[in-house]
Amino acid sequence: MPKHKPNFFYRNGLSIVFLSFFIAALVAQAFFGWKQHNDDLTELGAGPIALGAYLTSGHFFSSTFENFQSEFLQMAMYVTLTISLRQIGSAESKDLFKPEEVDREPDPTKEDAPGPVKRGGWQLRLYQQSLSIAFGLLFLVSWAGHLYGSYIDHNEQRILHGEPEQSLNAFLAEPAFWFETFQNWQSEFLSVASIVILSIFLRQKGSPESKPVDAGHMETGK
Repeated sequence: MPKHKPNFFYRNGLSIVFLSFFIAALVAQAFFGWKQHNDDLTELGAGPIALGAYLTSGHFFSSTFENFQSEFLQMAMYVTLTISLRQIGSAESKDLFKPEEVDREPDPTKEDAPGPVKRGGWQLRLYQQSLSIAFGLLFLVSWAGHLYGSYIDHNEQRILHGEPEQSLNAFLAEPAFWFETFQNWQSEFLSVASIVILSIFLRQKGSPESKPVDAGHMETGK
């Protein structure tokens, strides 16, 4: 045990840094998206809109949730598929034969066990699947946000071109929304496949996503 309790940043540095990157990137996306959207509006003969109005526009919703949904889909699939699927030699895979600590039955007598574990029953059953459920729900909400934003932006563009608005069903029959969707999904599937495969042969000393540097290529897990 350390003599002194680590400070707040040391204990939470990973989440703090990534959330800071997220906020900075989201602010930059909103600013440059607003500029780009106003350029598009000007070209179509419409006046520019304020930043506040842009943040509630279909264009902002579509571009933001288009990225969110693919990330949450990636994590939902990664969490669930790694339960039963294996990749020999990968640091991201469970061992091919030996039982893993993550598969052991929860012990309600542990002093620091979460509340649902101690209470058991339906709460424990739900808690055992809570991570994949959370990512699944976040994916569905993000997908709906992407659909909403794309639909609103699509009809705004049609109005500016002097065309009538489309119904949601008609919009879903158009290729644009599905093109936006699958171009993001395929990049997420590729990124997961990359870490699964590259961690077989490559190492990063000190990273929990890598095997030890001296581990054999066919040694599976961390």
